Amino acid sequence: MRTYLTILLILNLMCAQLFAADIYVSKLGSDRSTGTKEKPLASLHFAIRKARELRRLNDSSVKGGIHIIIENGYYTLDEAIVLRPEDSGTKESPTRIMAAPGATVIFSGGVKVKGWKKLTSPVAGLPKNAMGKVWVADAPMFADNTLLFRQLWVNDSKAVRAKDANGDAMNRILSWDAQSQTCKIPLNKNISLNGAKGIEMVIHQWWAIANLRVKSVKTQQNTAELSFLQPESRIQSEHPWPAPWLSDKTGNSAYYLTNAIQFLDEPGEWLEDLQHHKVYYWPKAKQNMLQADVVAPALETLVKIEGTIDHPVAYISFQGISFQHASWLLPSKQGHVPHQAGMYMLDAYKLDQPGTSDKGTLENQAWVGRPASAIQISYANHIDFEACRFEHHASTGLDYQKGTTNNLIKGNLFKDIGGSGILMGTFSDEATEVHLPYQPTDEREICSDNRIENNLITDVTNEDWGAVGIGAGYVRGLKILHNEISDVSYSGISMGWGWTKTKNAMRDNTISANKIHHYGKHMYDVAGIYTLSAQPGSFITENVIDSIYTAKYAHLPDHWFYLYTDEGSSYLTIKNNWTPSEKYLQNANGPDNVWENNGPGVAEKIKENAGLEAQYQYLLKDKSSISGSRQFNKAIDKPVVFELIFKTGKVPGEKALTAFARENNLLLSSIYLWENRLVIYTSTLKTESLQQTLKRLNASEIKLYNDVFYDFDRKKQCGTEPVKEWDNIILSANLVKDEKLQKEYLAYHKTQFEKWPEISKGFCNADFQRLVIFKKGRQLMLIISIPKGENLDKLNLKTTENNPRVDEWNALMKKYQEGIEGTKRGEVWVFFKPI
Repeated sequence: MRTYLTILLILNLMCAQLFAADIYVSKLGSDRSTGTKEKPLASLHFAIRKARELRRLNDSSVKGGIHIIIENGYYTLDEAIVLRPEDSGTKESPTRIMAAPGATVIFSGGVKVKGWKKLTSPVAGLPKNAMGKVWVADAPMFADNTLLFRQLWVNDSKAVRAKDANGDAMNRILSWDAQSQTCKIPLNKNISLNGAKGIEMVIHQWWAIANLRVKSVKTQQNTAELSFLQPESRIQSEHPWPAPWLSDKTGNSAYYLTNAIQFLDEPGEWLEDLQHHKVYYWPKAKQNMLQADVVAPALETLVKIEGTIDHPVAYISFQGISFQHASWLLPSKQGHVPHQAGMYMLDAYKLDQPGTSDKGTLENQAWVGRPASAIQISYANHIDFEACRFEHHASTGLDYQKGTTNNLIKGNLFKDIGGSGILMGTFSDEATEVHLPYQPTDEREICSDNRIENNLITDVTNEDWGAVGIGAGYVRGLKILHNEISDVSYSGISMGWGWTKTKNAMRDNTISANKIHHYGKHMYDVAGIYTLSAQPGSFITENVIDSIYTAKYAHLPDHWFYLYTDEGSSYLTIKNNWTPSEKYLQNANGPDNVWENNGPGVAEKIKENAGLEAQYQYLLKDKSSISGSRQFNKAIDKPVVFELIFKTGKVPGEKALTAFARENNLLLSSIYLWENRLVIYTSTLKTESLQQTLKRLNASEIKLYNDVFYDFDRKKQCGTEPVKEWDNIILSANLVKDEKLQKEYLAYHKTQFEKWPEISKGFCNADFQRLVIFKKGRQLMLIISIPKGENLDKLNLKTTENNPRVDEWNALMKKYQEGIEGTKRGEVWVFFKPI
């Protein structure tokens, strides 16, 4: 990486005019110096001030730009670095803030924790197994006060804030009482909560977690009842989405308790005792606390770039700099109850009477705030980050907010981040309800024409599990290209906000050639790429998505996807994305989405091209390691049949069905018609989506056939491999009403392979590839799969060649079958024709 940065700097210097101004910063410098290489400044703050003065005075030296060159070193920040409109460069004279050739430059918002000693005196509440193993230091001071912090890094590795469940284990709540705003949990008799101060509950609920400060604990027999501080207590109990999960089938919401000395019971855990101004840590094996480098975060924002709508900050770039140790304290001050993608609720509740001006069926309202970020940018353009590192942050790494245009995020590392790696665009103003479409009168507010490309985003969302790798709200012209995203607790890329089909500020966005893998580590209702709301002219193409974790505490174990167009998603083209299977979800989508050629059949060249391009693959050496003990989901792909029954004259025409197929990732050849009945032969992977989207066709009845009671498989029954391409023939009939005869029919088919092997022999001889029968009530759906282009009548004759038992079987079955409603007298099996 140093070689790359050196080349980058040399090229930048060569491209600049010889009279560009160079300002140097060094650990050995002084802020009273001139800022030359021989007499460098000591801080970036004063270097920016010097650059500002050169521009204010129209100094001739800045005609070719300003280079602020940072020499090797670890620079501790006492305050955020602020860049204002007066610090702007121009296209001809940009400001570049860069690491010197070969230098490692770190800007840290943290404070060193020093003076560690082995704990020798008793501490009330400390578990017995921790005695003699825990070390203690004075809590660090910051701004003349004891520093409050929620993270601790020991030798660049994040330690675990002491919690009651070790490792990845969690417990499950017993109940949640929204009226009293209390939660009951099982009582751990090995841990006494008496006298514990500052306990927090982290609860897993659907697609988000919540951090709740515990107000009181009441114990009774085997349970403990928790109450919580405000405002999170009210918000947590009133908001409907996502709420605590209560289910006998999949288990109640998982949780753990944290931040009490009673929980400090294994190596790698730490605790800050604010009452006694101490920090306790149980070292891992081989950690020498006399030599350890221990850092607690202090600043919530390290760099703030803030312009105005009329005077944006412009033409400033950062190159080759590492930003580390940003804090975020809101969960400690007012709790953290997220709505989605880490946006926390300021207020939220269920409506007694549903409906708003934009959505007549909306049953809830919410207003959200935005989490803090290490780098925060608003009303700025051409603010670029290249070859930088964003590591060890409590919340968001890099956040481009309102009024940010034509910015570039390229070739950076985002690693060990508590929240999202990158956020982009407006989600909701704090004063605006989240479901209202955003379309500002002054379009300069809109985050537009930005690029996020060739970044490695790994081990992010490791505290706020509902955050995302890259999150984009209301954005326009955003290009997310050739990034690699891995080890994420929720979704890889989330684009869109508002849950609305109404056209809004979003349009012309592109997510292409990204590689997303090892995601969904903790939360489901999840996808590699997830979208919301109308986004005309937007494309999701040529991405590779793979390896979704098996999340032990997911509310719905099967509710995971590779691609997920959620509520209101409209006018999107989803094309040529490689995924191991077509496990996708289209939930309450709007019009004109196009799905084409997605799944395992995508060209190998597309698969090879996704992810970091060759010149950025040096970043992969910093990719977080994946635990060998974790398991991954594999989609179960089984056939299903949907049957739609229409009133006479109401069957959709070919044009409408063609549009429906394009919008719902269906081949037109999978749709069949007989009289007023429409059949879709598809996969279990599409069941959840189609159960929602089929309603748009206005059928009087929709039936799902997923009960296969007979399955002839060519490879299993004939011992030969099936051909690659099939045609499917679909027939339907009823069983007779006599329940005794129905049972006989099913019994015959259950033992057919053993007692009537001649039938299988006939199917093998006829080159049938597969034959399955579904049953729903009395109705049967028979699917006969034959080699593509063959004729069923011709092949069917081969089933009886020198095989009289087949005729005997067919004659026997006649007494069990009759025609479905609408058949002619004596007609039994009806053929559905491809549309």
